[in-house]
Amino acid sequence: MSELTTQIKALQSTPFFAELPPEDLEGILRVGQPVSFDSGETIVEQGALGDAMYLITSGVAEVDVGGRFHRLGQGDFFGEMALISQSKRMATVKANEAVEALRIPADAFQSFLLDHPRVAVSMLKALVVRLREVEQRIDAWMGT
Repeated sequence: MSELTTQIKALQSTPFFAELPPEDLEGILRVGQPVSFDSGETIVEQGALGDAMYLITSGVAEVDVGGRFHRLGQGDFFGEMALISQSKRMATVKANEAVEALRIPADAFQSFLLDHPRVAVSMLKALVVRLREVEQRIDAWMGT
């Protein structure tokens, strides 16, 4: 499988981009930058300014959110909120093994969105779903 095919499949596996046609996915790939991380290397750190989203194309990373850990693998993504609002990171993500990822910088992506409204609508739909999931978790935690 070619690297382009792998990256497109990874984009299709993210809720943000799952419904997009191939030409939009290829446009996102042109905005993105391939990056690599060695095992144990920090990819993003809690408290740092979020300036990009990452999509893992191979390898395994671990997210630490206040001492709660989650594993990420091929097709998983993180930092998506940084594409819309650049604020401080809420978690630290480290490579558990060598990680290849697509880094999608917020500045370039926001410019891309102006010319690709279908991508923006797809992202908004995915954000609504994620916000509802968070709301349900909070409600369950609060016992409401």
